[in-house]
Amino acid sequence: MARIDITIKIAGEAGQGLQTMGQLLSRAFARKGLNVFADQVLQSRIRGGHNCFQLRVSDERVFAPACTIDILIALDEESLAHTQELTENSITIFDSTLVKLKVERGLGLDIPLEKIAKESGGNKLMSNTVALAAVLGILELEINVLFDLIRDSFGAKGKEIAEGNIKVAQAGYNFTYRKLKENKLPALGDLSGGKKMLLNGSEAIALGALASGCKFISAYPMSPSTGIMTYLASKENQFGVVVEQSEDEIASINIALGASYAGVRAMTASSGGGFALMVEGLSLSGMTETPLVIVDAQRPGPATGLPTRTAQEDLEYVIFSGHGEFPRAVLAPRTIEEAFYATVKAFNLADKYQLPVIILSDQLIADSLLTIDELDIDSIKIERNVLSNEELKHKAL
Repeated sequence: MARIDITIKIAGEAGQGLQTMGQLLSRAFARKGLNVFADQVLQSRIRGGHNCFQLRVSDERVFAPACTIDILIALDEESLAHTQELTENSITIFDSTLVKLKVERGLGLDIPLEKIAKESGGNKLMSNTVALAAVLGILELEINVLFDLIRDSFGAKGKEIAEGNIKVAQAGYNFTYRKLKENKLPALGDLSGGKKMLLNGSEAIALGALASGCKFISAYPMSPSTGIMTYLASKENQFGVVVEQSEDEIASINIALGASYAGVRAMTASSGGGFALMVEGLSLSGMTETPLVIVDAQRPGPATGLPTRTAQEDLEYVIFSGHGEFPRAVLAPRTIEEAFYATVKAFNLADKYQLPVIILSDQLIADSLLTIDELDIDSIKIERNVLSNEELKHKAL
C-alpha cells in the first residue's frame, strides 16, 4: 500500500463552523488509527474575516503542516487565496449557488451542499455535514466513524438532531463515494488501526498538571492560554481540582501562591501581556521560596499583541523578569506530547528546589491538534520533596 499523506483545508468565514468541521474530521481519522496534525488560522473577532482549519493525515507520525493541499473545502470566495497551494491532483469542494469560484488547478467539485441537506430532511445549517461526508466519500473511508462522532457530539439529549445529521451525512457520502473518475487520491478503505488520542497543547498541559497532582489553578482568560483553565474546569469533580477565574493576572498569581503556600500543588497560566502583570508575584515566589508553575502561552507582541497568531518571543523576558535576584526554571516543550511530560517535570522541579517554574507554550502548540498513541502514565512520579513528621523530629534533634 502506498504511503498515506493527505492534507485537507477547510476555508471560510468565522462563524461558519470551520473549527467544528475540522475537529470532527480529525477525530474521525484518529479513530481509524491514522496520524493527524491539525492547525488553524483565525481572526480575533467573533464573526467575520477569513479563517481556515488545516489537517494533515498520514500513516506515519507528522508534527507540522504540509505546503500543499489535497482537498480544499471552500465556503467563501476568499478561499481563492488558497488555490496557489493546490496541485494538479487536488480537489476543491464548493457550492456554486453560494460561492462563485473558478478552480484553475486540480479538480473543481461543485456539490449542492444546501440542496442535498434540505432534500435529505435537514436544513441549510447541515450543509457542513454534507461537505464532511463528501470528503470521506472521496477518500472511501468507512462512514460509520462519522456517524459515531455525530452521536457523541449531540449526546442523548440531541438524539433527534444527531439522526438528522446522519441522514444528511449519508447523502453527502453517496454523492462522492466512488463517483470521481479523475480522483487520484489514495482510497483509505476500512482501516483497522487502533484508536489514537487527539490532543491540543492546552489539553496536554492540563493533563500533565492532573497527572502531577495539581489541585488548584487560578487564571484570567487570555488567548492562547485559556484552554488550560477551561479543560481543568471540565475535570473539577472527577479529579478534585479547584479552578478559580480571577479578576486579573495580578490576582491570579497571588491566589495561586497562597494555595501553594497552604500545601497544594498550584499553577497559573496566561500569555505575555498577562505574565507582565504577574512579575511582582513571580518575585514573591522567589523571595518566599514558594513553588509555583506558570504557563506563558506566547503570542506576538508587544503589549496586547495578536491573540490568534503564534510567536516565540518571550524566552529572554521570562528568564530575566522580576526584581532582585532569585532562581527559576524555564521549560520549552517542542511538541504537544512533550508539553504533557514537561508539565510533570515543572511541578517536580518547583517542589524540589522551592522556586517558580515557567512553561513556555505558544499559539501553535496550544491550539494545534496531534494524535498520540498513549501517554506513559506509569512512568510519572510525583516528587513532592516534603519532609515527613519523623524527618522533621530527627532534624530538630
